[in-house]
Amino acid sequence: MKLSMMSYTMSRQPKFFDLAQMFDLTAELKLDGIDMVTLHGSTAKELRKMADDRAIPVVCHTFIADLNFPTTAERSKTVDDARRGIDAAVELGAPTVMIPTPAKAGVDRDVSRKNWIAGLQEVIPYANEADIILTVENFPGAGSPFVIATDLLQAVREVPGMKITYDNGNAFSGEEPIQSFKDVAEHTVHVHFKDWDIVEEGQGMAMLNGTTMASALIGEGDIDTKGCLKALTDANYDFCINLEYEGNKYNPTEGVRKATEYLRNAYAELTATSV
Repeated sequence: MKLSMMSYTMSRQPKFFDLAQMFDLTAELKLDGIDMVTLHGSTAKELRKMADDRAIPVVCHTFIADLNFPTTAERSKTVDDARRGIDAAVELGAPTVMIPTPAKAGVDRDVSRKNWIAGLQEVIPYANEADIILTVENFPGAGSPFVIATDLLQAVREVPGMKITYDNGNAFSGEEPIQSFKDVAEHTVHVHFKDWDIVEEGQGMAMLNGTTMASALIGEGDIDTKGCLKALTDANYDFCINLEYEGNKYNPTEGVRKATEYLRNAYAELTATSV
């Protein structure tokens, strides 16, 4: 099992965020890499040096490029944004990039998916030329274009060379997450683990499966995290698992420490019982 720091987890509570401290924590916990979610106001070169100084691989670069427009002309600026993100990944030394695919107000999820796929088709040649693996993830929300496995597999079919970042929490927002992973496992090159509590309407995000969910720390919510970890292990998944936390119960450092300990203990139990 390989675990990776997710810079988004650390930066979403800005009062606690410090770039150097994030890299130091990654090294202290002996995580296997870091996913740079945006450049956080720095340059790729500066971030690469911070990572190299601590012998931390940058395993993914996640960036925003809204490709959800119906025409090539309307997407031209954001396709350029995606190309700049790929250029940054090259400088970071990241083999993989991910573009988040949120819902867009007033646009049906099937229409959004069509738009995204058309945009990804325009970006993939640039990624291939740069020897960068282009991915999208399943993204939460009732209107999100990519939630369940069939959504992602449609994109894989129609964008040759594209791969998947599997997010167990976001899969849970649309379908059973263990089976969802099994359905996309052969195309998966990066993983996010998070957790959700199923809550009453109005207390969280409305999801595709009709529930409402609020963020929880990995291992403390309603997702069968150990079952998801077993599914990855059974599939011989050998890439990184991001530690994603979107709640506020813990500060980011405490949350990452707890999640790391939980997953390492769970993996130790899993591998001990499989011997």
